[in-house]
Amino acid sequence: MARSSEDSAAIRAGLAVGLAAAAYGVSYGALAVAAGLDVWQTCVMSLVMFTGGSQFALIGVLATGGVAAGPTAIASAAILGIRNGIYGVRVAPMIGGRWWKRVAAAWVTIDETTAVSTNQPTLRSQRLGFWTTAAATFIGWNLTSLIGALIGDALGDPRQWGLDAAAAAAFVGLLWPRLKQRQTIAVASAAAVVAVALTPVLLPGLPVLVAGIVAVVVGGFNWLSNAEPPLIPLEREGI
Repeated sequence: MARSSEDSAAIRAGLAVGLAAAAYGVSYGALAVAAGLDVWQTCVMSLVMFTGGSQFALIGVLATGGVAAGPTAIASAAILGIRNGIYGVRVAPMIGGRWWKRVAAAWVTIDETTAVSTNQPTLRSQRLGFWTTAAATFIGWNLTSLIGALIGDALGDPRQWGLDAAAAAAFVGLLWPRLKQRQTIAVASAAAVVAVALTPVLLPGLPVLVAGIVAVVVGGFNWLSNAEPPLIPLEREGI
C-alpha cells in the first residue's frame, strides 16, 4: 500500500509539473514567430531542442539582434543547455535499462524531469516521476508551441499582449525557489548586475555569455556556503 501511494504521488507530481511547464510553450511559440521564425521552424525547435530555457534564450537574442546575432544566440542556448548534461549524471543511475532507453531519457532530461524524479523516495517512484513528467512536458510543450506560433502569426507583435515578458518570467520562476542560500543569492546577484551593466554596450547575447562566466566563477569558488547542502539532495533508496 505504501509503495502504491508513493507511485501515485510521483505520477501526480509529474503531471502537475509537466502541464505547468507546458503552459510556457504558448509564449515561446508567439515570441519565436515574432523573432523571425516561421511556424514550422518554431515547432521543430521544440521537438528537437526541447529545453525551454535554451529556446527562450535563443529567440530572445534573435529578436534583439536579428540574424547577425545568430552565433551569440546559439552560444547562449548552448551554455544554458549544459545544465541538462549535469542533470544526466544525477538521473542516469535511476533510469537503468538498455542503451536506447538511456538515449530517450537523455532527450527529456530537463529541469522538470530531474526535479520530480530526484524528489521521490524509492527507485520505482523516481522512474515513474521521471517518465510521467517527461511525457506530460514533451507532449504539452510541443502542442502549446504550435498553438503559440499560430496565435503569434495571427496577432502580430506579441508585445502589445505582454507576451514579451514571458521569457523573463520563466527564468525568474526557475530561479526564485533556489534563492534560499547566501551563495546562490550571490551568484544570481553578480550575474544580474553584470548583464544589466553590459547590455547597453555589447552586442545582443554577449551580456548573457559574460554573466554566465561570472556566475560560474562566483559559484565555483563557493565563498559563502562551503557547509551548505546541495540544491538537489541525493537521498535515494536503491541507488
